[in-house]
Amino acid sequence: MPHEGSLLQTAVIFLVAAVITVPLAKRLQLGAVLGYLLAGVVIGPQALGLIRDTQSVAHISELGVVLLLFIIGLELSPRRLWLMRKSVFGVGLAQVLLTGAVIGAIALFGFAQSLPAAVVLGLGLALSSTALGLQSLAESKQLNAPHGRLAFAILLFQDIAAIPLIALVPLLAAAGPDSSHGDSLEHGLRVFGSIAIVIVGGRYLLRPLFRTVARTGLPEVSTATALLVVIGTAWLMEEAGISMALGAFLAGLLLADSEYRHELESQIEPFKGLLLGLFFISVGMGANLGLLLEMPLLLIGLTLLLVAVKLPLLMLVGRFAGGLNNVSALRLGVVLAAGGEFAFVVFKLGRDQGLFDALTFDVLLMTITLSMAVTPLLLLGCARLGKRPQAVREVPEQYRNISADAPRVVIVGMGRMGQIVARILRAQKVPFIALETSVDAIEMTRMFEQVPVFYGDPQRPEVLHAAKVGEAEYFVITTDDPETTTRTAERVKQMYPHLKVLARARNRQHVHKLVDVGAEPIRETFHSSLEMSRMTLVGLGLSEAQAADRIQRFTRHDEEVLAAQGRVRDDKAKVMQTAKEARLDLERLFEADAD
Repeated sequence: MPHEGSLLQTAVIFLVAAVITVPLAKRLQLGAVLGYLLAGVVIGPQALGLIRDTQSVAHISELGVVLLLFIIGLELSPRRLWLMRKSVFGVGLAQVLLTGAVIGAIALFGFAQSLPAAVVLGLGLALSSTALGLQSLAESKQLNAPHGRLAFAILLFQDIAAIPLIALVPLLAAAGPDSSHGDSLEHGLRVFGSIAIVIVGGRYLLRPLFRTVARTGLPEVSTATALLVVIGTAWLMEEAGISMALGAFLAGLLLADSEYRHELESQIEPFKGLLLGLFFISVGMGANLGLLLEMPLLLIGLTLLLVAVKLPLLMLVGRFAGGLNNVSALRLGVVLAAGGEFAFVVFKLGRDQGLFDALTFDVLLMTITLSMAVTPLLLLGCARLGKRPQAVREVPEQYRNISADAPRVVIVGMGRMGQIVARILRAQKVPFIALETSVDAIEMTRMFEQVPVFYGDPQRPEVLHAAKVGEAEYFVITTDDPETTTRTAERVKQMYPHLKVLARARNRQHVHKLVDVGAEPIRETFHSSLEMSRMTLVGLGLSEAQAADRIQRFTRHDEEVLAAQGRVRDDKAKVMQTAKEARLDLERLFEADAD
């Protein structure tokens, strides 16, 4: 694997490449995946040539996808999977067949491929990247969104569909020893036997094994056991000619209801992250830059064609079979538009079976790699598009008509903080009204809390006038977006200088901005952190009075430090120096109190 060096040298090369490129890609808002791909291109044989044995790296890196699918299986359960059957086997099957048919027809009639080759090309390119899709969704915190859940279901079906597809390739190829009926029967028996072993072993052997290991009390043995289960299952499936990732998924699924589920997840998670990064690096290393320089228009054209075909088909499936709205269907299409890692396996088998030549194989691999590189850019564009004003639900007239009888308090935002403030004020019979820009939030709040909440943008003067803000005593802003909060506070203080404005502050920097516009900031996690600290001190042996005194001293000290940092906040060196001095002062303060 290493190029004239040791294994340690190879590890250093990988880590340096990842540490440099991934933060740079994140800073440019391109996502971690594209950073890993760029790192692979840079250190690969086509660029600097620091790593030349790409095949060995690719084989090891596949464990990242394996561990990912195992953790996904852990987070599911057979019961949840059964509930998802419509999405997995209905929508997933529709996507694979529809996309495979369209791409296969293009390959058959547009590129003059043989019928067997067109079938393999269509179904292979219909598969999407499980690693890329799930990583992108997790990175953007959209796994639980409607399009995220449907994307997961489709990817799960694709992993399952990869098994018969791999078995289908020799049957479609020219007659030979690999396509005999006997071999096909033997392969089928191996597949079912391996799955049976995983199911029986997972149900009756794994729990006693983990119970025995847990009694040892040795965390390293627990980690080794978790890795043994995952890698052992993957090896067994590979020997049977099945997707390693699918085997790991089955193992995780069988342990989803186990009492050791959380322990397993915590043990596997660090390895998953590193190996998944290695997987994307290996994809980048495999990029044939020479081929890209020789025929750039062809490769770029094929990449755009692949995305242009898959994306609308995925939108169509998501919209009509998955029940998504237009925006969610678009996001689904963007996430799954690229080619997948299983296509590498399918096309390599197709080349070995004589379905297409080596050049076609290289072109296909480069097209898939480029499509994976394009996906983060599409996701970035989709995210920015989502920030533009979208068609929203029609606001009922009763929500628009703000009726208020001289409220003493005006609340902006009916999220978690706003609801608590409203409940307390209502209990104290303090007259107030609330403003919100989400129709769903208004409906929920009116239904459950029965508070006077109305639709209105607090930055618009006519809304503030209708809400009789000028007659109120307090204006409480609880929205979670710092920029919106600051702009609202500034506008209200300009129009009503006498009004006391309390505003939710995200962090210390946000505190300074709110102070500048004349609002009184309330740090959103500060007081809950103080209460947790007080309870911890009491639990460690301090009396209630002693703990309360320590917390009070810390609060006064932190407020003084915050004010001092506000005066020099534009000078990073002075802010750091202030923080260092504050730590020493606080330690001396508590030491003197202990004496």
